[in-house]
Amino acid sequence: MGIVAGLDSSSALTQIVVCDTDTGAVLRQGYAAHPVDAKATEIDPQAWLLSLGEAAGGGLLEGVQAIGVSAQQHGLVPLDHQGNLVRPALLGNDKRAQVSAADLIDALGGRQAWAEAVGSVPQATHPVAKLRWLARAEPEVAQRVVSVLQPHDWLVWQLLGRPARRTTDRGSASGTGYWSAGSGSYRPDLVELALGHRCALPEVLGPADSAGTTPEGLLISAGTGETMAAAFGLGVAVGDAVVSLGASGSVMAVHHEALADPSGMITSYADATGMHLPVVHTNNAVRALRGTAEMLGLDDLDSLSDLAMKSTPGACGLVLLPYLEGERTPRLPHTAGTLSGLRRESMKPEHLARAAFEGMLCSLADALDVLRGRGVEVRRVFLLGATAGLPAVQAAAPAIFGAQVVVPQPADYAALGAARQAAWALGVSQGTLSPTAPPIWQDAAVQLLDAGDELAVGQAVRQQYGATRDQLHPGAFSGGAG
Repeated sequence: MGIVAGLDSSSALTQIVVCDTDTGAVLRQGYAAHPVDAKATEIDPQAWLLSLGEAAGGGLLEGVQAIGVSAQQHGLVPLDHQGNLVRPALLGNDKRAQVSAADLIDALGGRQAWAEAVGSVPQATHPVAKLRWLARAEPEVAQRVVSVLQPHDWLVWQLLGRPARRTTDRGSASGTGYWSAGSGSYRPDLVELALGHRCALPEVLGPADSAGTTPEGLLISAGTGETMAAAFGLGVAVGDAVVSLGASGSVMAVHHEALADPSGMITSYADATGMHLPVVHTNNAVRALRGTAEMLGLDDLDSLSDLAMKSTPGACGLVLLPYLEGERTPRLPHTAGTLSGLRRESMKPEHLARAAFEGMLCSLADALDVLRGRGVEVRRVFLLGATAGLPAVQAAAPAIFGAQVVVPQPADYAALGAARQAAWALGVSQGTLSPTAPPIWQDAAVQLLDAGDELAVGQAVRQQYGATRDQLHPGAFSGGAG
């Protein structure tokens, strides 16, 4: 038996799991909060190392042979010629680059040109847009930038003792806006377009490659971004989609090729196994539920779910379009949410509660259909997030999604994915695993939900939702879903 560790440095904390290389069984774990505000948009990366050291305290890593690193995505760590920070790292939640992203879209010739170049259209979150912002807002600082890393790249580099070689992986690179998952190569001209000059970019490693070995002989695998690590930890494969329920929502699926999407609704990431992870984001998910609960004077979402279960599918004709913060899918940045279908018999709290859950799920089903419309196979839907366990979500999701729904038990899936990658790299280095076949670990404990006889009812709910959406926002999907 070998022992490996997976480290996930998220926006708020560092989580470490120590696992058996053969089965993936968690032997021990640790965590520590980052000593900064989780909502901060800038950070001294040393805070990540302090948190890592605290999480690994008490001999947690004793006997570990390899470490995999997962970290928050879209951060930018700008370095000078000596490898020192030229300013604090810019984090993924920094929205100051919105204008810069729009400038870059125009500078290259539009959204389609970007989609074809790198598989995504610049958003404020992307490092390429942050570089543009840096060049405009802090030109003297920008001139000192000689190389750039992302959070996982920087952590790997630090663990290895800051060697001359700096590395990343396909997953993290695909979120930069200057590396193409389709061609597997950088576009240094786009870095120059954004920053005003070219700079050194980390070497992109393959899924089973190692980034190096520490002076103590500890192997460090390639590492990856949180999204890719979580997908690897869950064990999703072709035919699987993952729907994440946060304040906003996201839908991703495993696919055999990168998808270029001129509309910008699909972001084409690479995954941690050599496949691809097309992702569709929505601006609104659980925030629509929380807003509805507040309207109804309810203290929590459990109460909203209980109330919704007193209604019936279709919410007595009520339809809630949950576009409260504008919407990204469909692309309606300046719209607002809509409540439609009000009749005397539908004006009851339970019907509004039901409409909120159905509206959120139908919006995410629209996002699923964006992927299906590009040939992505979806047989199972993994449902993640604290609200995935609510009865109102579980009662409606399989029929609305038109697929079996899998609800995994809560776990540190990004850290588990990082550990699994470490086991893969270790096995390849020892000659016991193939670089094309990751270790097979025990499946996560899950709850399986099927639509059964409710499938036709779910499709009727979607039709009602789609008719309302298309009436208020004709052409939003160019003939799209529902």
